[in-house]
Amino acid sequence: MIEPFPELSKRLIYWYLKNKRTMPWRGSRNPYLIWLSEIMLQQTQVSQGTPYYEAFVANYPDVGALAHATEEEVLKLWQGLGYYSRARNLHATAKKVVSEYHGVFPATYKGLLGLPGIGDYTASAIASICYDLPTAVVDGNVFRVLSRIFGIDEPINTPKGARLFKALAQELLDVNRPGEHNQALMEFGALQCKPKNPSCTSCPLADICQAQAHGLVADLPVKLKKVKVTEHHFNFIVPLTAHGATTMELRSDKGIWPKLYQFPLVDSTISLTHEALLSSIDFLFITQDWQWSTMRRYNPEPYVHRLTHKKLFVTFWLLNEASFPGDLLHPEALKALPVPVIIERFISEFTPFRS
Repeated sequence: MIEPFPELSKRLIYWYLKNKRTMPWRGSRNPYLIWLSEIMLQQTQVSQGTPYYEAFVANYPDVGALAHATEEEVLKLWQGLGYYSRARNLHATAKKVVSEYHGVFPATYKGLLGLPGIGDYTASAIASICYDLPTAVVDGNVFRVLSRIFGIDEPINTPKGARLFKALAQELLDVNRPGEHNQALMEFGALQCKPKNPSCTSCPLADICQAQAHGLVADLPVKLKKVKVTEHHFNFIVPLTAHGATTMELRSDKGIWPKLYQFPLVDSTISLTHEALLSSIDFLFITQDWQWSTMRRYNPEPYVHRLTHKKLFVTFWLLNEASFPGDLLHPEALKALPVPVIIERFISEFTPFRS
């Protein structure tokens, strides 16, 4: 591929120096801080991820401190950020850096790529920003900018598309300022060349943008149709003793919400009435050794919770004056456990748990 304008990188960096946002990790070359920010901002907006970044740095100021935390502590601090495999990989990487690299992140792209949860994008970002290595970053913002400038309609979510855009980004990279170039390109996509309503009239690259020239801005980048979203009705069973204690279970390390805690769950494909829930096989299995006086629905309408490939309709059912085998969890112990954000919402709203 031929660069359409020889000073593309200079224009981007000039724009970046004038327009870049202030972020707590920006300007740092500490690989721990850059790695932490990049992992947190995957599939997360900057405004949402920043408070989590600040909380992690406050609790774990270096990779050693993070490595010595328990997985439960890490998951609790991550709670609400979603995609919990990122948190588990974060913890695994910290432990590996401490145990195998004496607390110092690898200073090569290949070495970084060998750490848990670090793929091409994160390895390229750390390598270029922290070590000035000429490795091009390709994320959603870069896909969008390059597809529009070059008028490329190859779907970005295919192996062929990924290879094409990586090769192009590498060809365009300013090898003398790789970190600044990569940050400029990503920031340009986030602020100027936005997915919707991009600022084309004030764009410093408008004169070379093929999408602008041919009226294709709204059509690029091309992405193949997503996997069909399935609907589930989650019925969480919340037993309550006379003293306000309850119980929870640990989810497996597979599927959604891996290794987070939840109330016993009846998962159904349709909405369940009070009578239908009482007679369901899953409910009878869960409560076979339980006793309680009454059961009532907590939320009249289900909470709606959207995940990548699932849409959840969540209802909490309260079993009053219950007795059940297993450990009792009182409100303070309950609040210390890492739970999915939808359960955190219930815990924070339910009056007996707020005391």
